[in-house]
Amino acid sequence: MAISAIAKNFRDGTILIADGAALTYTVTYEDGDFKLDGLAQGLNEIAAYEDRGELFSLRLTKPAYPTFSFSAILTDVSSAAYATLVDACMKQNIWGSATSTTATTGDVYTLNVTITVAYSAESHVIAMTNCVLTVGIAEGDPDKVTVSGEVLGTVTMT
Repeated sequence: MAISAIAKNFRDGTILIADGAALTYTVTYEDGDFKLDGLAQGLNEIAAYEDRGELFSLRLTKPAYPTFSFSAILTDVSSAAYATLVDACMKQNIWGSATSTTATTGDVYTLNVTITVAYSAESHVIAMTNCVLTVGIAEGDPDKVTVSGEVLGTVTMT
């Protein structure tokens, strides 16, 4: 297959948050500003070893943890009646019974996050597992929710 001649843009993405069981949340009213940083070969840090100031070896060492962020328009902060972005990220209200994707390895709440970039018949997916999410809320015109995440699992791109 040849490289696509269609430029992808902010209108083509959809972000899905999922727990380790059956809960999912599709982010609505998002700005289309998803950003993923820190991808490296094998998701590892790279060490450069020197012998008296001369490079002699490069090695993959401990894991590297990519980060991502996105923002959305704030419509609801929290609700006991329906899911909100803030509730999904913070494991509260409807999402209070969410199952962490790393439930057997500790007490940190992690989720899977997937962004699908689709235009016409073309579709590309970035799937990130075991993500720790943090949330920010800011007033403005309109008010915003910002989500930042760290990927402690895998990043798969298709």
